[in-house]
Amino acid sequence: MAAKIFPSLVNIDDLRLADALALLEHDSESVPDPGASPAVYLQLVIDKLCELSLKDPLTGLSNRRYFQNVLGREIEVVTRSGEPALLLMLDIDHFKHVNDTHGHPVGDLVLKAVATTLAGCIRPMDTLARFGGEEFVIILPSCQGHYGHQVAERIRESVSKLNITIAPKVVIQVTISVGGAYAPRWVRSTPELWVDRADIELYRAKSEGRNRVCIEPQPILSVSAEEKNLLFGPLTLGDPAWIESMSGDASVGSSGSVMNRVN
Repeated sequence: MAAKIFPSLVNIDDLRLADALALLEHDSESVPDPGASPAVYLQLVIDKLCELSLKDPLTGLSNRRYFQNVLGREIEVVTRSGEPALLLMLDIDHFKHVNDTHGHPVGDLVLKAVATTLAGCIRPMDTLARFGGEEFVIILPSCQGHYGHQVAERIRESVSKLNITIAPKVVIQVTISVGGAYAPRWVRSTPELWVDRADIELYRAKSEGRNRVCIEPQPILSVSAEEKNLLFGPLTLGDPAWIESMSGDASVGSSGSVMNRVN
């Protein structure tokens, strides 16, 4: 495919790279080495632009585009393996008041401080991203119920203990509300439904007073080896559409029959 698009090496001088390089110059480490060969130089520019497109420019965290990609992949993992995965949605409480009282530059300082704190509370295998505005999301794969609640509480407490210096001798503190939901196991769901369920729990945390954690109870689900084979055996025979053809309102029960599913 690439050979059809680029039948021969592109002459760097023929490309309009000024805008791309201007974007990369905001981070000196992203500027490609001009001494590299044309092909290597162009590939470095493409790689750095791809990386830039998946990063939030203010906090340095992954952005919503990257989060959506990971969320879709994690849904597939949970569907096939049954490994529990937790999605947390976190919102800075009364963030509008911070902006209205101290100004947007201080609001930016708060966002960066909270982002740094969140990054220090998670595992390398977890995914942290800025969802938008003052809202963040965390995907916790291979996460059992008790561990997930502990992590969420540790994050909430860590943020509440932050002392954010906004001017000489001027320090403010903020809190966050956290909502969480587990991906349905052995059932093909959608990223949108998973986000909606976590968002409902976040709304509950806000409505119950803020600065708290509300996580949807992890469904207790037991699937035998025989049932796993019934669910996923056809996938190994080259029929990946088999599960997709099942009704979205049903799943295989402990006797192998179809029963109503509660999300």
